[in-house]
Amino acid sequence: MKITLTYNLKKEDKTKPADYFSEFDSYETVDAITSALVSRGHHVECVDVAEQDLFSYFKKNRIDMVFNIAEGVNGKFRESELPAVLDYLNIPYTGSETFSLALALDKALTKKILKAEGIPTPAFQVFTKGSEFLDPSLKFPLIVKPNYEGSAKGINASNVVHSESELYERITELKNRYKQEMLVEEFIEGKELTVGILENGLATVLPILEIDFSTCIKSGEYFYSWRMKEYQGDSALGLTPTFHCPARLDKTIEKLVKDTALRTHRAVGCLDISRTDIRLNKDNIPYVLEINPLPGLNPKESNFPIMAYAAGMKYDDIIDMVLMSAYQRRKAKHGK
Repeated sequence: MKITLTYNLKKEDKTKPADYFSEFDSYETVDAITSALVSRGHHVECVDVAEQDLFSYFKKNRIDMVFNIAEGVNGKFRESELPAVLDYLNIPYTGSETFSLALALDKALTKKILKAEGIPTPAFQVFTKGSEFLDPSLKFPLIVKPNYEGSAKGINASNVVHSESELYERITELKNRYKQEMLVEEFIEGKELTVGILENGLATVLPILEIDFSTCIKSGEYFYSWRMKEYQGDSALGLTPTFHCPARLDKTIEKLVKDTALRTHRAVGCLDISRTDIRLNKDNIPYVLEINPLPGLNPKESNFPIMAYAAGMKYDDIIDMVLMSAYQRRKAKHGK
């Protein structure tokens, strides 16, 4: 197949905030995916969506499939920008479709869907103005998150608040920086888990990854903050979580967590691949924090490949399964 790999590339730009490019991919990831596709006999062309006139490019080039990892550029539904263009031009692509990508980037709207589906998610409130009265049913500690960001942008240890004064101070600070509404939810104490799902005809739930932050006391970060994701493994900063894959869970709880992730994947309408972040509380209730239909695919650092490796897969297998799932969908639609 002739495949275009679409992505947003991380850049060095000191005029931008430190976390500005956090959602974007590295050369290492782009090279790894390209190599995996080429190894299976495909012709691959790489396109940074921020550097291309996409309509002109796709009208001029005959494409069999787009392998999409692009995070988009503008607005709160930016991850759906490229799929919207491809849908308009009737070009098949890997991964979730326009609606699911837009939905998943809106944390609060996703949580409403989960609640409607009976999937546990922390109680929450959206602060649009920032001055709304706090819902008295919410219990401290609470955590404040920008509602339309990924890669833990805007999240650090100070986002976990224990009083109303702390809460409003943090909401104001983050609203001034990110210019968007804030999601405030109950902070769930417990095990941090993430669950990957791959599809190729049938959905495969990968071994659960447990991230243990007890080794990160020096950093003051005890959950997936932006610093933890960006500098993971930096011993000088104390950002050295311990990974357990499979997670240290008994079989009953393991099945419950996997079922919860799969239900979330289907509720949001994800295709081909997703990663669901879960906190397992002291009562072994798996609370879904969010779902990522465009999980990181860095072969050395990202959580998704770690889970696939634990399942006995190689990196090339991940890429091939995503591609073949999308190809079968195209074949079912067009008969070729």
